[in-house]
Amino acid sequence: MNNTSLDVPKVTRQNKENRLSGNMGVGELAMNVLAFSSPLATVAGTLPVLLMFSGQTAPAIYIGVTLMLLIFSVGFVKMSRSVQGPGGFYSFVTAGLGKPAGLGGAFLALIGYIFIGFFAPSFFGVTLQGFVASTLGGPDIAWYWYALAITAVTTVLAYNRIDLSAKLLTIVMLLEVAVIIVFDIASFSANGLETVQSVGFALPSITDATLGLALLFAVGNFFGFEATVIYRDEVKDPDKTISRATYLAVAGIGLFYAVAAWAFIAFLGPEKVQGEAESNTVNLFSDAVTGLVGRIFADIAVLLLITSVLACMLSIQNIAARYSFALASDRALPSFLGRVHRRHKSPYVSAVAVGIVWAAAIILFTVLGVAPEVLYPIASGSGTFAVLLLMFITSLAVLVYFVRRRSFAPESVWKTVVAPVISVLFLGAITYLAIANYPELIGGSQLLTIIFMTFTFALFLGGIAYALFLRSKRPHIYAGLGRQRID
Repeated sequence: MNNTSLDVPKVTRQNKENRLSGNMGVGELAMNVLAFSSPLATVAGTLPVLLMFSGQTAPAIYIGVTLMLLIFSVGFVKMSRSVQGPGGFYSFVTAGLGKPAGLGGAFLALIGYIFIGFFAPSFFGVTLQGFVASTLGGPDIAWYWYALAITAVTTVLAYNRIDLSAKLLTIVMLLEVAVIIVFDIASFSANGLETVQSVGFALPSITDATLGLALLFAVGNFFGFEATVIYRDEVKDPDKTISRATYLAVAGIGLFYAVAAWAFIAFLGPEKVQGEAESNTVNLFSDAVTGLVGRIFADIAVLLLITSVLACMLSIQNIAARYSFALASDRALPSFLGRVHRRHKSPYVSAVAVGIVWAAAIILFTVLGVAPEVLYPIASGSGTFAVLLLMFITSLAVLVYFVRRRSFAPESVWKTVVAPVISVLFLGAITYLAIANYPELIGGSQLLTIIFMTFTFALFLGGIAYALFLRSKRPHIYAGLGRQRID
């Protein structure tokens, strides 16, 4: 036997009856990624916050982040062809840093995505409650009933075959994109070509105190492109589909939001945009759309914002369910979570479990009297940090994996060394910024910062400790960790 084979994790073969199945193409897979960032929610909610921190430099920040994440995608795509298991970052970290780190990363992912997704029910409940009562003149139904309703809807969709979710997400995303394109065109048209050209792309200064927060919020808009590898068993021609969808999603998201930021700047003016975003953060988009296109179109945009949140929640639930499924299939979680629906070929038990967790949390916080406006920034911010930390760990794992392989399988220096090194440095810097600005990320106090940051690192370290326990007491389970199918 060649001794170098010891450097590569062992292959595990999955029973075909217990494998997920689907038929998504490049477009549908890319739309799943776009749905995660929720375009309308981002343009209406996150982008004004970013403008508040960055002003007229927002488009340049988006383009810079896009270039960095495209570089990250080089190693990511290369890794997806070498490590062909459907475990996403879980598989990648295991292959590069070992099974203990892989299991720690998987716990970060599972809990991080569940936390990020929990922003949706409370945000949806508040938004729909206001729309029904104020705009439509309907009954004032408590937010938690809407929150429980959307949880039930997404759980039913996640229970079914992934192709159903993919088709729904594609339709919703196309409608959302259309609304934002109308806003962009209306803004540029209203201000004339000369005004638009004069806006330009101002470069941020590294001495700007708010640059770190702006970068942090911009990077968060790209989360979800890990889905391209998580759905490996549910797409057509995985190698081609995953690589094309990854690059399309990253480049498309970056350019899309850069143009939207440019449209805000053209409408409000380069000198005024930061002040306007700070004084009118919540209503910046709706007021701009009303002024440019009219009240009826603005109401349509609100309706699509509501469906956008549903699409975002469904996308996140699908990813979280597949992490739960992967861990259960490797017997790191109870085996019943690893069941595959006979007809839908979906991780139906895990999908239902995620829905139950969200529903239980809604009921618990309602009984405790916690306001939904408090819930969604904490849920989104703490989950975002967990996934960001995982992305940094994954970038390090990709670098280590390919450096180890170079002794017996030399490959492109750009793909296996240079691009991964740049990714480690970039994501390391963003992770540091997230730690330094954690209170702003979750919109909470110093106490909440300590609690949630400690919990996040404890997830990773706890996963490592659990893996070491399995290695010592249940080596047969430890041997199967990582969802590995190595090329």
